[in-house]
Amino acid sequence: MADLVVDIQNTVPPLRIENRFAAGSTTAVVGPNGSGKTTLLRVLAGLVPGDDDSRIALGDQVFRDRTTVVPAYRRGVAMLSQDAGLFPHLSVRSNVAFAPSAQHLSRAEVTSRVDRWMAATGIAELADRKPGQLSGGQAQRVAIARALAAQPRILLLDEPFRALDVDVAGRLRALLRTILADRSRITVMVTHDLVDAVTLADEILVIESGRVAESGPTTDVLTSPASRFTATLSGLNLFVGTADETAGVCDDAGHRVGGTAGGAVTPGERAAAAFSPRAVAIYLHAAAGSPRTMLPGTVVDVAPRGEHALVRCDVGGQSVAAEVTWAAVADLALTAGLAVELVVKAADVRVYGLAAGA
Repeated sequence: MADLVVDIQNTVPPLRIENRFAAGSTTAVVGPNGSGKTTLLRVLAGLVPGDDDSRIALGDQVFRDRTTVVPAYRRGVAMLSQDAGLFPHLSVRSNVAFAPSAQHLSRAEVTSRVDRWMAATGIAELADRKPGQLSGGQAQRVAIARALAAQPRILLLDEPFRALDVDVAGRLRALLRTILADRSRITVMVTHDLVDAVTLADEILVIESGRVAESGPTTDVLTSPASRFTATLSGLNLFVGTADETAGVCDDAGHRVGGTAGGAVTPGERAAAAFSPRAVAIYLHAAAGSPRTMLPGTVVDVAPRGEHALVRCDVGGQSVAAEVTWAAVADLALTAGLAVELVVKAADVRVYGLAAGA
């Protein structure tokens, strides 16, 4: 398997992206609306050509440069969006079989692939149904199976869970996490959801105004954000460490944030606790109560957030923000460099297992 190396230059819409997507990796692409995230996927897929100065190559195979333009159907790319896009006149089995059949494989190989991915996505019992007989979550499972049955070298995901309710999205996220763990393809996923990035992606690519604003390993980017957009992504704090047996996350210094598991979390694995700044209280001295939810920090900055203030603090190299009133800022004299105690409300914390390479 090879790396995917891109140097994309588009004038309409404007896009200037240079990046290397490692073989077998999953990268979350995030950024404000209109920043160019979906355009990036469409250029990778071959649906938007890119300007002549663009270059896209998977190892030694060039998809796009000044002299070469490989069409979409020859790139080994599958793209999945929030709309499952199933063929309404075909059964579930026929939808999943569409791509391998189009590849002119033997009947035995087509059957093998279809059976494998229908079993992996838990849709075997739906084989004879038509798309109109499926729920939204079932349709998206079929779409995932159809995409993977093509055995793509590159899998592109454009907010595939956005149209689903929270419980269904959680189950599909867990399914994809298991599938992507085999690292047999490069996956590039556009998302607005911090949980998608944390649980599925090894790397994050932040795009603002058509350019790369920040990139790197997921936990590095999200726990020590260099851009304002990343710092406020989904409005949540992310505390990274190791999961314990009681749905808590501990860092190397022994700081712990307890909460409730937001999915399958194995004790001892790398995990992240996600919580709103509103779940964080600030004290100048240790507060009464359980020490399991207390974090010593240092104020980094104080910024407006609507009618309240967002106080960003450093906790052992990780960024944790609290949303407080301006009266509290004045009463506590919160300024950069001040040592504080942060108390996190455990009931508002969800703990997720991190992607293997995050």
